[in-house]
Amino acid sequence: MMVKKGTLRIGWVFIGLLLFLASSCKSAKIISDRTLDANLTAKTIIKNHYRNSVNFKTLTSKLRIEYSDGASSQSVGVSLRMEKDKTIWLSAPLGVVKALITPDRVSFYNKLENNYFDGSFEYLSQLLGTELDFTKVQNLLLGEALFDLRDDRYDVSVNTTSYELKPRTSYELFKTLFQIEPGTFKLASQQISQPLKKRLLEVRYKDYQEKNNKLMPNNVGIVAIDNDQRNVIDIEFRNVEFNAKISFPFKIPIGYDKIVLN
Repeated sequence: MMVKKGTLRIGWVFIGLLLFLASSCKSAKIISDRTLDANLTAKTIIKNHYRNSVNFKTLTSKLRIEYSDGASSQSVGVSLRMEKDKTIWLSAPLGVVKALITPDRVSFYNKLENNYFDGSFEYLSQLLGTELDFTKVQNLLLGEALFDLRDDRYDVSVNTTSYELKPRTSYELFKTLFQIEPGTFKLASQQISQPLKKRLLEVRYKDYQEKNNKLMPNNVGIVAIDNDQRNVIDIEFRNVEFNAKISFPFKIPIGYDKIVLN
């Protein structure tokens, strides 16, 4: 079957979930240091960014996702479980929609529409207009750069609230921009654009919190533009727990229609 508008809407909600794994609770310490040092080099900023990478074995959280495409909007609560570098699992209430993401494949099913997808990262890449794999998705989830900043050379400038990194080599078809928090050296935002195709993905990490000596995003927003289509997703995160023993129950129901990409 072809991918229908309703299916794409569900897919966008799950993109929001995948792009914004984070933790939030009222007792967590919000990190808001905005002291900028104009003398820092790009190399030092990048080094500090990776020094603050989040280290854990498993993570669980309750998420509230709000999605709008300009014509309609919806809100959903979701349970999330993650084993770092291995598995991302998402489940809406009563298992109406479930997703399982591993380094090899993307799978999800939707009981409301009796359909499922089981295949490569092409599905997520088509929805975002940006080529994705498990590592890139995980980096976005944890407030880390989509691309390995150590693999390129960057020029650095200072704006009013963050360090701004732009690649020294400019490409006409594909452009990136990274803004780094001065206090945490985590991402303030990252932007990926394809000007000729009129595609833009912008992820903003509004602030960070410290919990169990780990720095995680607190509030996150995403804007994805593909020609005239604009999708906005806002995420609220609750009840995070690190390193609990977890499982990932997932089985595609018999008789569901497979989503086939164009």
